Amino acid sequence: MRTTPAQSPPSAWRLQDAKAQFSALVDNAMRGVPQHVTRRGKQAVVVLSEADFEALQRNASSRSKKPMGLIDHLLAMPKAPMSLKSKTQAAADAQIPSLDLQPRCATT
Repeated sequence: MRTTPAQSPPSAWRLQDAKAQFSALVDNAMRGVPQHVTRRGKQAVVVLSEADFEALQRNASSRSKKPMGLIDHLLAMPKAPMSLKSKTQAAADAQIPSLDLQPRCATT
């Protein structure tokens, strides 16, 4: 006598089948099996249990809160606006050595 392996619940549905058997689709999702639904032969949506969805959200939010590195921290700092007055003051404060440019007399 041959035994057949137990069939696993479907995890991919055409939209019309998903509508007709929505209760079975939800039951499968609640068992932890994501349910993929196609429309016109293309992937459309995935139905997950509430627990799986919350776990995905927790995972996504924990990844977005990773500590910043030094460069990211420095780039995220607010930039202080530099006014025209501070630019001109900085130029005035700069000490530039003066050059003694006297015309030379040409000797023949």
